[in-house]
Amino acid sequence: MKQLMLCTLCFFTFTASAQMTPVGSWQTVDDETGKPSAEIRITSKGNGELVGAVMKSLLPPSERDEANCSKCTDDRKDQPKMGMEIIRGAIQTTGSQQWEGGTILDPNNGKLYKLRLMPLEGGTKLQVRGYIGPFYRTQTWNRISSPTTSTN
Repeated sequence: MKQLMLCTLCFFTFTASAQMTPVGSWQTVDDETGKPSAEIRITSKGNGELVGAVMKSLLPPSERDEANCSKCTDDRKDQPKMGMEIIRGAIQTTGSQQWEGGTILDPNNGKLYKLRLMPLEGGTKLQVRGYIGPFYRTQTWNRISSPTTSTN
């Protein structure tokens, strides 16, 4: 009986810690309306670096911006927003539950921000903060699937 309780405790500890990662699928929330706006899938490239791509728009067609990123200024210029890699290069900070060092792109305005990701509430939410100089913008995304070990 004692071994069963120990195994159960280990399973729940592992499950909880596995959720404390940005890897998985997330639902973004529009800053102005508070409504779900897109699904983003974050994966690990295998070297600890995270990338995230737009998988689906949740906005009605009448509320969607243009399909391509005309305001982007890098290799994503005029590329389709669906499937676009908007998160690049985030690495977990040693000894913490934060991922930093990468960038996040807002495909609606073409702005590129320095990035910090931090799982919240047992990994059910993700704080996404983008910085330009001393200014920042923060969103909280909601998990829609468990993390996977997928790589690019």
